[in-house]
Amino acid sequence: MQHPILYVARHAETVFNRGARMQGITAHTPLTLEGCRQADAMGAALAAHLSPTPRLDIWASPSGRTLQTAAVVADHLGLDYFEIRQDPRLVEIGVGDWEGRTYASIVAELGPIVDPGRGLFSRRAPGGGEWYPEIAARLRAWLADLDPRMPAIVITHGITSRVLRGMLVGGTPFEPGCVPLADGAPQGTVFRIENGREEPIHVGSGAAVMSKGF
Repeated sequence: MQHPILYVARHAETVFNRGARMQGITAHTPLTLEGCRQADAMGAALAAHLSPTPRLDIWASPSGRTLQTAAVVADHLGLDYFEIRQDPRLVEIGVGDWEGRTYASIVAELGPIVDPGRGLFSRRAPGGGEWYPEIAARLRAWLADLDPRMPAIVITHGITSRVLRGMLVGGTPFEPGCVPLADGAPQGTVFRIENGREEPIHVGSGAAVMSKGF
């Protein structure tokens, strides 16, 4: 399948990231002041990399934190916020009953839930939590809907972006039979991906691991 040039971005820092709380899908978790600075830096980097008012699509998860990040990026590029294409297939990994809870409270109850070497969940969340192949399935459907001639900025989440980048450029499965997962990147990082290769055009200043939420 042919894919367009994609700029895959992880949203900026939120109040839940700072508080080390699970965000998941439904919670609206606004950006912190530092997150606003990170979004501003993302937009400035993309504006420097692209032509003024570039001809491209901006896609975003419908979560508040991604849309807030996308609004700042669009402003830098001279693009209309209301043209941003929201798609639920870009949301973060579903964390089920863990949503809204602190990492510390979950670990106190269940023991470790994150693989320290890779910064990935080591178990599925109860109550409807997702696993990596399920994220890949929805992303695969989203990729199939893209116009391969139209470059796109994609503002998504920590785990979802790792699955997407793994699909596009390769990565290491978390376990045998799992989908490839790319390495983690700090909040506010933007990768340019074309023909199976990626390059970071901006490395964010946020946390790269789940100890700060995701």
